[in-house]
Amino acid sequence: MEENNVILTAEEEAANLAEQARIRREKLSKLQEEGKNPFVKVKYEVSVRSDEIKADFEKYDGKEVSIAGRLMSRRIMGKASFSHIQDDKGLLQIYVRRDDVGEEDYASFKKDYDLGDIIGIKGYVFKTQTGEISVHCSHIEMLTKCLLPLPEKQHGLKDTDIRYRQRELDLIVNPEVKNTFVKRSQILTEIRRYLDKEGFLEVDTPVLNTIEIGASARPFKTKHNALDIDMYLRIETELYLKRLIVGGFERVYEVGRIFRNEGMDAFHNPEFTTIEMYAAYLDYFDMMRLIEKMYAAVAKKVCGSSIVTYQGTEINLGGKWARMTMKQAVKKYAGADYDKWKSDEDARACAKKLGVTVEEGETATKGHVLIALFDAFVEDKLIQPTFIYDYPVENSPLAKRKEDDPAFTQRFEYFICAHEFGNAFSELNDPIDQKQRFVKQVEAKRAQEPNCNAQVDEEFVTALEYGLPPTGGLGFGVDRLVMLLTDSATIRDVLLFPTMKPKRV
Repeated sequence: MEENNVILTAEEEAANLAEQARIRREKLSKLQEEGKNPFVKVKYEVSVRSDEIKADFEKYDGKEVSIAGRLMSRRIMGKASFSHIQDDKGLLQIYVRRDDVGEEDYASFKKDYDLGDIIGIKGYVFKTQTGEISVHCSHIEMLTKCLLPLPEKQHGLKDTDIRYRQRELDLIVNPEVKNTFVKRSQILTEIRRYLDKEGFLEVDTPVLNTIEIGASARPFKTKHNALDIDMYLRIETELYLKRLIVGGFERVYEVGRIFRNEGMDAFHNPEFTTIEMYAAYLDYFDMMRLIEKMYAAVAKKVCGSSIVTYQGTEINLGGKWARMTMKQAVKKYAGADYDKWKSDEDARACAKKLGVTVEEGETATKGHVLIALFDAFVEDKLIQPTFIYDYPVENSPLAKRKEDDPAFTQRFEYFICAHEFGNAFSELNDPIDQKQRFVKQVEAKRAQEPNCNAQVDEEFVTALEYGLPPTGGLGFGVDRLVMLLTDSATIRDVLLFPTMKPKRV
């Protein structure tokens, strides 16, 4: 912290902040003793917001208004002062003069008010000689006392640890942060509008599950005391949504909070948001077309164009996205031809030659090797929107096999800026095949994590036995899309309260 061109040590800064907080509490005590407790007000009539006044000055010029907001700056000039207050829509200048608000209130404004206080203003709208739209105050009152000093305006709030832990403070002093979350809300609104228009029904499914499924993602475990059973926070919304398709809903989607007990980095948080959608009588190519059109429409509505810039790279979300099978992509970027591998041993030998580590012995199949080569050589090359489709059955337990090539499934993922953004299938609707794949998945998970409680979801298999129509399904991460459309480098910048390690007390 810098004050009067003097750089303070951390200890001096802490002492300075503590002193400021002490002074604010003394001011609060004084106000309360005078019968002006700033915490008793329960309502304040606001007639207009700052953006309305600035957008239509002619309408409000000379008119009486009532506004409220946080005091963000003050310039005391004897008998008159200029300040700025910040409401939900931005900053607005106010002009406070002793002869208009009264000697007592003006003296209190000078001595008792601090930056950060929530205040109410009544007065008329005018323009200063410099052309700034302002409110000339006839009445001013404190609605809430701010007991802690805000970060210095000169330096702002840059410390990311403080910003993420105290998002409320981040929102107060960094206006661009609020814009990110306004845009996040707009993105969700436009996605819902698009899917609703396409005939999808929004639904809600359980967050707590009674079993740990065999998927590779690790769940959070909790306890239901009344039933005396372990329960698991969901790692996906997929299985319940497909049961609804069985039940007769032909198009459903869910904006779902997902929980995975895994690592954290710029693209991963243990708690995140996905949208999964399922449509009867469509396949994975239909889902490609849906997501392609939806991304372009949402970007155009929220950003004004289907061409956006992410971290310095121009990304074109419009038009037809690139398409490659996984085999084609690995051949193009790794120089490895799946169709020339006559056996799993040939595949493992190819991986070894290319310096990619896979499981030894007979565990790594041709499909496993293809996936490993894709991860090693392809993903970081996929900058512009690209569909990679036809995935090996080994890592696609819920996707329908290709009829002409049963080693592969009707599955795709799409990639933007070298990251996976979404995943889709022609859904597996054969209950016998599904049961067999679930069993293999559970066996693999138990082999990897002997203490896990992974089980086959028998209720889902039973639902399939009643008949799931041919169905296309797709899921994508909302947070990653928000990152893309707000040019945010990390997922923590698009989550209001990202997961943080507690501070040591």
